[in-house]
Order: sequence, then structure tokens, then C-alpha cells
Amino acid sequence: MSLTYTNYLNIDKLLELQEPQSDPVEHDEMLFIIIHQSYELWFKQILHEFDKLRPDLEKANTWAAAKTMRRILTILKTMVSQIDILETMTPLEFNSFRGFLQQASGFQSVQFREMEIICGMRSPHIIKVHNDQPDLQQQLIDREKEATLWESFCTYLQNYGYDIETPERVNEHGLVHEPSSKNQEILVDIMQQEPEIALLCELLVDYDEGLQEWRYRHVKMVERTIGTKKGTGGSDGAAYLRKTLNNPIFPDLWEIRTQF
Repeated sequence: MSLTYTNYLNIDKLLELQEPQSDPVEHDEMLFIIIHQSYELWFKQILHEFDKLRPDLEKANTWAAAKTMRRILTILKTMVSQIDILETMTPLEFNSFRGFLQQASGFQSVQFREMEIICGMRSPHIIKVHNDQPDLQQQLIDREKEATLWESFCTYLQNYGYDIETPERVNEHGLVHEPSSKNQEILVDIMQQEPEIALLCELLVDYDEGLQEWRYRHVKMVERTIGTKKGTGGSDGAAYLRKTLNNPIFPDLWEIRTQF
């Protein structure tokens, strides 16, 4: 069989992956499924880009890393804009099929947790959520052994001859690294003297800001849809999501803003 658009992209299989659980089928459940499947595909692509970005950083390949960061940022903007589509569904329309979701919840997204781990975030609870799925649990544990974005960036700066400390992993909850006043002093000099490295620093801040924007839009969407109800997976819903706001993953790059 010759290669065609349909069989190259497995369109037939792709279009069979939407399986509404409501009975009778509620119209808006299809949108809900497609949006979340789209998110998982974008998570997969971002993880794919992270797997290129970190080695490029560790090899001090500035422009390859910058190009990858720009792609990741564009994907992140697309993810944020998709919330606009989901918000065309009213609370009544969502509640028409919410009960059929049982314990299924975005809280259980393994790929998003992988993204958080690579960004330096840790939470033992996220591992325990998958106690009944040891393969997925091991997937997250293996990710925790990999370099975080900040560790790879510190290696990048070290390869340029800067006396940057690779931070120790000291926290089991939240950001695994603590900010470093020594590193901040060096970063201030770098930002003033090395325009190419400074550009890469700003791209990292762009990603940090974009991730916080995505979290904010997500929590507001949840609040307008289910209010203060518990999440379908038993989480605290919007209350839990609000706790994830305003938590930068590159605090050193934020702290130095006051020194310019």
C-alpha cells in the first residue's frame, strides 16, 4: 500500500479514539474529550522538545536551545488559547455528563506530571496517585532521575566558564531547588555582558510566565464550570489548582529583576 495522508497519520485509528461515556450521549462530551486528547498530544510534543533542549543546553548550543524554546513557547500559547474553546461549554452542559466520568480526572495526567518533574517540581502524592498502575508510577520515578531544566541550564553556563553552582535537590514538595544568591550575582553580570545568553534567559522566563498563565486560565475555567465542587478524581478541584499559582520554576531569574 502506498503512503497516503490517511494511513501516514493513522486517521482511521485517530477518529475512533473518542468514546463518550454518557448514556444517552451528551453533545458536549465530544468537545471535552477532543480538547483533552489534544492537550495530551501537546504534552507529548513538549516532552519531545525537552528531550532535545536539555542535551543542547548541556552542550552549550545556544541557538539550537533558543530555537527549541521558541517552539515550546508557541505550543504553550496554543494550549492557553484552547481553554477559550472549552469555555464555550456552559456549567449545565458539562454537568450533563460529568457524573459519567467517575474517577477520571486531569489530575491523573502522567505526561503533565512529567513536564512538571522536568521543570523541577516534586510531589510524593503525585506518585502515590498511580499506586494501582506501577508502569505509570515507574515512568514518573524514572523522570525524577533526569536533569531538570535548571540543572541543564546551570551546566550550560558552567561550559561557558561561569562559576555557577548546580543546585542541590533539597525539597520533596514543590520546587526541588532553592534559589541561590551566589548564582543570582553571576546571572546579573551575564545579563549585562552576554546578550546571547541573556536572550536564552529571557526565553526561560517566557516559558515560566507562560506556564503560570496556563495554570491561571485553567483554574479560572474550572471555577466558572464547577465552582468549589470537588474534582472528579477526588481532588479539591479549583482549591487545589489555586495552590499551584504563582510558583515560578526559575526563581533566580525572577529575583534578579530588582537588580537592574
